Amino acid sequence: MIACAVRTVRRQWAGNRLEKMAQSGEDGGSEHKAGDEIPSVVRPQGSGATLPLAPGLRTTLDAADMSRRQSLASRRTVMIALIAIVLGVVAAWIARLLMLLINVLTDLLFYGNLDTALSDASLHHGLVMSPTTAHIGAWVIVMPAIGGLIAGVMAAARWGSRQIQGHGIPEAMIQILKHESNIAPRVTWLKPLSAVFTIGTGGPFGAEGPIISTGGALGSVVGQLIHVTAEERKTLLAAGAAAGMAAVFGAPVSSLAMAVELLLFEFRPRSLIPVALATATATGIRYAAFGPQAVFEMPPVSEPDLWALGVYTAIGGIVGYASIWVTKAVFFAEDMFGKTHIPWVWWPALGGLIAGLIGFYFPRTMGVGYDQIDAILSGHLAFGTLLALGVFKFLAWAIALGSNTSGGTLAPLFITGGSMGAVLGIGFAALAPQFGIDPRIAAIVGMGAIFAGSARAMLTSVIFCFETTRQVPALLPLLGGCALAYLVSALFMRNTIMTEKIIGRGVRVPGEFVADFLEEITVKEACNCPAVSLRTSQTVGEARDFLRSGVAGSEHHGYPLLNDAGHPCGTLLRREFMEDQKLDPERTLGTLPRLDLIAVNEEDSLRVASDIMSAHDMARLVVHAAGDRARIIGILTRHDVLSAQARRVHEDRDEARTLRFRAARPGS
Repeated sequence: MIACAVRTVRRQWAGNRLEKMAQSGEDGGSEHKAGDEIPSVVRPQGSGATLPLAPGLRTTLDAADMSRRQSLASRRTVMIALIAIVLGVVAAWIARLLMLLINVLTDLLFYGNLDTALSDASLHHGLVMSPTTAHIGAWVIVMPAIGGLIAGVMAAARWGSRQIQGHGIPEAMIQILKHESNIAPRVTWLKPLSAVFTIGTGGPFGAEGPIISTGGALGSVVGQLIHVTAEERKTLLAAGAAAGMAAVFGAPVSSLAMAVELLLFEFRPRSLIPVALATATATGIRYAAFGPQAVFEMPPVSEPDLWALGVYTAIGGIVGYASIWVTKAVFFAEDMFGKTHIPWVWWPALGGLIAGLIGFYFPRTMGVGYDQIDAILSGHLAFGTLLALGVFKFLAWAIALGSNTSGGTLAPLFITGGSMGAVLGIGFAALAPQFGIDPRIAAIVGMGAIFAGSARAMLTSVIFCFETTRQVPALLPLLGGCALAYLVSALFMRNTIMTEKIIGRGVRVPGEFVADFLEEITVKEACNCPAVSLRTSQTVGEARDFLRSGVAGSEHHGYPLLNDAGHPCGTLLRREFMEDQKLDPERTLGTLPRLDLIAVNEEDSLRVASDIMSAHDMARLVVHAAGDRARIIGILTRHDVLSAQARRVHEDRDEARTLRFRAARPGS
């Protein structure tokens, strides 16, 4: 509205000025007689500058950068990639430091010393400690409550931030989609510190979530300190987040896939390359510190046959359906906390108290739980233990996370899904031993399927489970199981565990990544050719007669205005001389106020043209020839762009049978 008002005022001012010029022949020191053509400008698309109309217009236009085609990469891509590599290094060391702090707090509170936290296994082999009830007994119940209370105070304090609540990825999504990827700098230290207390005191969370959140916040802060665009800042945020995940699990490719599916919402070289380099760097540092072995080492498994593959795929579908109820349970717990009359700052303490109570009776649910994933995948747990671990870990995690505390979701989901898959695998193996079902492969499929269903990140799930186990025979069952889980989730669940909360706040989250249809259509295909233009030497009366004639081209709302040499000098709107009946019919069109002329190459895509229209608030563009930038060949309007979009809608929605078979006639 403001832009439209400004243009209206400018036109009115120009019109009044021109009338005075016609009457007095004055123009601030330059003399113009009545009927003289006023200078105009031709503004090349993609340029903030203007090109003055002059006899050498063709040379001037040829020298200007009229093309707005965007290359796959540029020098700025190299700069962002170099920054992303640095982020990968920093995120890897932040991950090591956070793991060490969690181990130190766990060792102090549950074991009464620092022997294990500072041991070689912790410092050089990536050991993450788990709490125990052996030394402190019933005190284990209140430990997670203390950690939750500290996290609640950190979120509520004047120096704190509520952005530290939750598991990190949804909060990063909000900043990307609504706040141009700007995250408050204090989140870079508040989030990991709050996670140290919630996890180190026995909370049933993974450490990866806070590390992902911290890496993303660090990338955002770096992007706020230097001159970058919002898109480049989003790339840095995603690079930091993905590097954090890669540093924890040694899974660079799945971390890249996670960034694409949950943060970037695009697949472009300008964003893909920096994130890939960040994850590769972080993983390399992890390998140097802890060795290149798989995070979840397990005995080798054998290649499944066709029947076993079908069973594993079915297990993925069952776990995928269960992931729907897992997601609903988390937000049901959050709603229950919201209905209490307890101030929200106390919710994490209450959730921690419930998690501590569950942990007192079933200690396997406490802490990060990476050792429990190892036990599940190695086949070391009995049927009853698997069932109890899956149920109680899910309850403790869902209730604690629903209290809006700080902690990760990946490890709890993998424990829940892995236990469920292993239980189903044992069951199928007992019912149909001839199929050769391996509960360990079923557990891997369950791990992937629950994340594919709850987060709807299928590629991340498949690649992650493969990278963290290095079990090639499990790759095909993973693909089938995660695909079916993804399908079941898409059919029966509207929002995911990552998007439910933020969609409730009115944030629209992209659910699909498709090629831009407008990129497939050139301007030449969609524009009106040939261009119908008016001449500066024509009179208002002549132009009115033409527009009232009803001949082809007389129905347009705007026309390029050419001088006698055929050079463009602006865009003249129909209403400028059709609605104002006070205009002298003998007045030439060259003296009327007109808009800047913005040109687009006939070989450019409609996406480029649409971006230009949006950037300059223009309803129409002139189209110049590819080999001659001063030769106007057509007009492209917003209606033309919408007509192209209508074709895409037709292709998406209209069902038709395009191939028919005709029965052969007898004797033919």
